[in-house]
Amino acid sequence: MSKNFELMQRMGAEKVSAAAAEIFGSPRSATTAPVTSITASGLDALAREESLKIVQRVFLQQGVNSPRVVIFAGVDPGNGCSRICAKTAVLLAANTSAKVCLVDANLRTPGLPELFGSSNHFGLTESLTQEGPIGKFLMPIEKDGIWLLSCGSLTSEFPNLLKADRLRSRIQELRKEFDYVLIDAPPLNLYADGTALGQLTDGLVLVLEANATRRETARRVKDVLASNGVPILGAVFNKRTFPIPESLYRKL
Repeated sequence: MSKNFELMQRMGAEKVSAAAAEIFGSPRSATTAPVTSITASGLDALAREESLKIVQRVFLQQGVNSPRVVIFAGVDPGNGCSRICAKTAVLLAANTSAKVCLVDANLRTPGLPELFGSSNHFGLTESLTQEGPIGKFLMPIEKDGIWLLSCGSLTSEFPNLLKADRLRSRIQELRKEFDYVLIDAPPLNLYADGTALGQLTDGLVLVLEANATRRETARRVKDVLASNGVPILGAVFNKRTFPIPESLYRKL
């Protein structure tokens, strides 16, 4: 994976972003239509850049020691966490030969299936309550090696399922099956799901929203994660605007 990072560095962030834009924006045939929904939603360049930074700094820069199973969680609802998680997966698969799995662990407001034009088929919930290999519950959503484990049936019992040993074994199955597993979790300020999941993974990427996430709230979330032994691997400051030209911002 370190060679992939070196290649991306040589290409430069602008060229990689352009390549990603081509992937996101190119027309697809009916057989690959699931990705067109995330394409057609008008992916902004700044969010792509944030996702690219996560790919470089979290997943590739550390080489063989890079995290492989990572939680994405916003501080508050509406921070754009699901979209950042999905973009990161697409960039990761597009710029490496890695096999990537997206897991929708947000049973309150699941968002990943819709982003890829897919249905919320039976998924995570069923994998925790039924027998069979993890592949039984997965759906391929992109020809370049992205698979989806949707949240599955909505149930009020999901918090209890997160505490079961079954979840630990399912995550281990995913770790063996895929190079990278990206898990979209509910907002940390409202639910403890992300913290519980984080204890079973390699760490968490925190998503904050410009002009919306309160500093005190973010600090409190950070303290809760630290007290539960969940490392913060990176942070995304989403939906921000630039008071200075973007070209100058990149040099800061």
